[in-house]
Amino acid sequence: MLALEMYRSVAKTALGKVAGGRMPLLLTGAAAPLRMVTLDPPKVEHDGWARLKVSLSGICGSDLGMLSGKTSLYFQPLVSLPFVPGHEIVGELLDPCGDLDAGTRVVVDPVLTCAARGLEACEACARGETNRCSRITVGDISAGLQTGFCHDTGGGWSQQLSVHRSQLHAVPDGYSDEQALLVEPVACAVHTARRAAVEPGDRVLVSGAGAVGLLATLALRELTDAGEIVVVAKHAHQRELALEFGATEVVAPSETLRRIRRATSAFMLEPEMMASPYLLGGVDVALDAVGSKESLQTCLHATRAGGRVVLSGMPATADLSAAWFRELEVVGTYASSRGSGDFATALDLVGHDGMCRLAKTVAPYPLHRWREALDHAQSAGRLGTVKVAFDPRRTN
Repeated sequence: MLALEMYRSVAKTALGKVAGGRMPLLLTGAAAPLRMVTLDPPKVEHDGWARLKVSLSGICGSDLGMLSGKTSLYFQPLVSLPFVPGHEIVGELLDPCGDLDAGTRVVVDPVLTCAARGLEACEACARGETNRCSRITVGDISAGLQTGFCHDTGGGWSQQLSVHRSQLHAVPDGYSDEQALLVEPVACAVHTARRAAVEPGDRVLVSGAGAVGLLATLALRELTDAGEIVVVAKHAHQRELALEFGATEVVAPSETLRRIRRATSAFMLEPEMMASPYLLGGVDVALDAVGSKESLQTCLHATRAGGRVVLSGMPATADLSAAWFRELEVVGTYASSRGSGDFATALDLVGHDGMCRLAKTVAPYPLHRWREALDHAQSAGRLGTVKVAFDPRRTN
């Protein structure tokens, strides 16, 4: 089968870290530790596993971070190279899998938990907190926090992979493949909204209006009693979508602190030796949906004392002085939780009118045009695209 494979290359990873931010085209050229290969289809020979034919697989910000070398070395022991990336997946079962017949169209919850690894449930899995599984490096398959980071299972950037019954959710009749592709990122947004613990009437700031920020905005509006939701967006199409998904107001990055200061009667301070001002006062909850140093700093500097900052994008390093001085609660939110029914909720939300329109903007590429696809994904915001995906069925 055809697949895109990430492999170990210290030189390319270093080049991406040093120059990728200034010359992003390097990340799909000389600096990309990714190659198109022909592989035998992966097949896990244990109970509960089946083969899945890929229909669509999304390109996520975490995938781009991995290819650029921006991902923290913290994650190095949690993957098994070489591996086929791709964890946002919709496809068709080639084998029966538990109560699902061959031919069933499914979406994949990518976390490889104790159930998939043939292990007795760890404490987190036993509580249904499957995204916190502590056995993601052992068991029947090789290390991998998710499908798309595990050598043995394969990933979505290919024609076929192996999946476990515990990962699968049947796609409702009437949903397009493009809608189904959005279920996994929406499930992550549902988990984010629940982790944010928004109280009725709380003011919320969402920093970022890419896929993560837009879907988090939708989940916050649909699942919480948030009051004002202010979204930070760079581009016109992001502004329109954010308002459609429930934002009260959309602001440019340069306007954020001034807008929050006016709304909350906060004081703005501008240290002489510091590039960025900050507020005394601010929003109740701020959500970083970018994972950049600038976005995280905005959230920390715009949140009132005792407020909550939610890390939805894979976080960058930042000055945590505000978290200490203002006694902020910094909350991580990773993947989705099976015990909370995040995927079931996501399957309902994907039927939202705005989501149906969003699904029609998915930009699919065949595997052999992977460099173009990654270039597009790197510039998705500027180009007016929310989700870029691989369609292994396509030939052009």
